[in-house]
Amino acid sequence: MHILHVSAVKSWGGGENHIENLCNELQKIAPDSQNTILCIKNGLFHRKLQNSEIDFETVRINFKMDLRFCFKLIEICKKKKIDLIHIHDSTALTLCIMADHLYNLPTFIFSKKTTFPIRSRKQTLYKYNYKKIKRILCVSEATKAITATTVNDPKKLVSIYHGTKINGFNTSKYINIKEYYNIGDSKKIIGNIANHNWPKDLDTFIKVAYYLVHVKGIKDLHFFQIGNYTTETPELIEKIERFNLSKYITLTNVIPNASKLIPQFNVSLVTSKSEGIPQFIYESFLNKTPVISTDVGGISEIIAHGKNGFLAPSGNYKLLADQIIEVLNNPELIEKFTTISYQKVHEKYTTAMMAAKTLQEYKLVLDGK
Repeated sequence: MHILHVSAVKSWGGGENHIENLCNELQKIAPDSQNTILCIKNGLFHRKLQNSEIDFETVRINFKMDLRFCFKLIEICKKKKIDLIHIHDSTALTLCIMADHLYNLPTFIFSKKTTFPIRSRKQTLYKYNYKKIKRILCVSEATKAITATTVNDPKKLVSIYHGTKINGFNTSKYINIKEYYNIGDSKKIIGNIANHNWPKDLDTFIKVAYYLVHVKGIKDLHFFQIGNYTTETPELIEKIERFNLSKYITLTNVIPNASKLIPQFNVSLVTSKSEGIPQFIYESFLNKTPVISTDVGGISEIIAHGKNGFLAPSGNYKLLADQIIEVLNNPELIEKFTTISYQKVHEKYTTAMMAAKTLQEYKLVLDGK
């Protein structure tokens, strides 16, 4: 089979990481299959793929419904004899449907990677219930439950955790955070990897830092945030300066292979207000870094509060801060959290498992089931 993976995202995040991992793992477990990615020319995903062995095509677009994307999609389907189209984001789904009205495309599979509810507008409902979509692969059970409320045929919904790649993780030649960013040796690093988008709620990340540093008076901490700068970044920087936190928070913008820095974090902090399940948590599990997170989306499916991490309600920066103190002051708790999480990621949440389950769905769909 030849699968075309379609992405209309210009940035790089967990969704794009999933596509790359999926294609690499499928090549291992199904070497007779072929995978091609269609992505935005000169976007971060395109730049990442240039250093991989994955077959890819690119197209320029100036706006969301640019017909050039549709024509490129049709061209690839004809040229490469595509059997199945795996669509990885909402904009790509719109463009694939537009292209299907111009040319009879192969069957669709769609990946729902967030817990955003599907709006009950006529056009949106038409899109997510489009006749060519034979499966919707949901990143978590929470995503599946929310999607089921607006999809006409819930039997199309399948939950597949994305997981993380457990082999080939070498951090020995990567930068030393404290040396490179001039952070004191005695500081404990509270780390976060997330693009600067509203669902990640980095405003709460800053509030946690303020509460710990200026209210609790704990000065031996440094908050280290890696993520793609967006239009929201200037407001975050302004807030850091206004809260007198410039010496305690570092925003780095994009760092290639940022997950290789996770072993240098003392705590991984997730402050999101909407999620599927962030890749950052799986990677923290793998690197035996304790995780403290807001309880949103599917996160509670992989973190049991008090067993392998701490959870707090969205926006509750004081509780998140108190949980950081508890973890940092309790080495036995760190050992407990990280040991259980490391075991879980190997037993349940690997990219190999994700690819095997996805391949099974591909075969079922192509067999008309």
